Amino acid sequence: MLSAFGRAFRTPDLRRKLLFTLAIITIFRLGAFIPSPGVSYQNVQQCLQNGQTTGGIYQLVNLFSGGALLQVSIFALGIMPYITSSIIVQLLRVVIPRFQQLYDEGASGQSKLTQYTRYLTIALGLLNATTLVSLARSGQLLPNCQLPIIPDTSIITTILIIITLTAGTGLIMWMGELVTEKGVGNGMSLLIFTSIAAGFPTSLGAIWKAQGPGTFFMVLVIGLLTVALVVFVEQSQRRIPVQYAKRMIGRRTVGGTSTYIPIKVNMAGVVPVIFASSMLYLPGLISQFNQPKPGESMAPWVEWINNNLTRGDHPIYMALYFAMIVFFTYFYVAITFNP
Repeated sequence: MLSAFGRAFRTPDLRRKLLFTLAIITIFRLGAFIPSPGVSYQNVQQCLQNGQTTGGIYQLVNLFSGGALLQVSIFALGIMPYITSSIIVQLLRVVIPRFQQLYDEGASGQSKLTQYTRYLTIALGLLNATTLVSLARSGQLLPNCQLPIIPDTSIITTILIIITLTAGTGLIMWMGELVTEKGVGNGMSLLIFTSIAAGFPTSLGAIWKAQGPGTFFMVLVIGLLTVALVVFVEQSQRRIPVQYAKRMIGRRTVGGTSTYIPIKVNMAGVVPVIFASSMLYLPGLISQFNQPKPGESMAPWVEWINNNLTRGDHPIYMALYFAMIVFFTYFYVAITFNP
C-alpha cells in the first residue's frame, strides 16, 4: 500500500489531484472552527469543554459536520443539506415524470437535475440555518449551558448568521464538486468521510482514558475488521452471464464469446442509512420545539419521543432504525435500478 502511494505521488497528474484534494479538505476542516458572526466562540467552547452537550438528538448532524454544528461555525450545516436534496431529487423521479425524462436524456438532462439539486440545497440550507439559529437563540441547542451562544439577538445579527450558514453550505457543495471534477473524485463522499474521521482522535482518546489500553486496542481491532467487511461487501458483485451468438461475416465466423454483467450487491450504498437517520432525527427536533414552559407539564407525546426516539441504544429506536434501513434500501434500489 505504501508503494502504491509512492507511485501515485511520482505520477505528475495523480500528484496534482491528490494535493488539490488535500488542499480542499484542509479548507473544509478549517471552516469548521471559524465561528459565525455574532456567535460567542468563548461561551461555546466553555460549554463544550464542560460536557454540556445535547445528548443524542443532534449527534447525527454534528457527526456529518465534523463537530461544526454545536460550535455554530460557518460550516455548521455540513454536507447534510446537499445529501438530503440529492436523495429528494432522486426520489422525485418516481413522482414527477419530467425528472425521469431528464435522467433518461443523458448528460444534458442530468446536468439539469444537478442544477435543481443545487437550488434545493440552498433552500434546505436556508431552512436548516433558520432552525439552528432559533435553537441557539432559545438555548435549546446546548440546553445545559447557562452562557448565551448568541449574545446579540437582534434581527440584523440573526439574518447575518442565517446568510453566513447558508453561504457555508453553498461553499461546501462547490468544494465537493471541485474535488469530483479536478481531484480524485467522489468529492461529497470524501467530505463526509473527513467529517466523520475528524472525531476519531477525540473518541479514541476518551476510550483510552475511561476504559484503558485493553479496550482501546480491542476497539481498534473491531473497527479495522468492520472496515474490511464493509469494503468486502461493497466490492462484491453478482455476475450475470451473457453469451453472444455466433454469426457469419463473409467466410469467417465471429462472436460466440461469453462475458458477464456485473451487478453490485450493495447498490444502494450508504443512502438508506443516511435517510433513515434523517427521518429518525425529525421527531426529536419536533419535540424540541414543544418543550413545556416553566410550571407546565410535558405533553405525553413529547415525553414518549424524548424517552424512546432520542437514544440510539433504545430498543424501539433500534427496531425502527433497522426497519427503515430495510425499507429505504428496497425503495432506493427499485428507483435506481431497472432489471
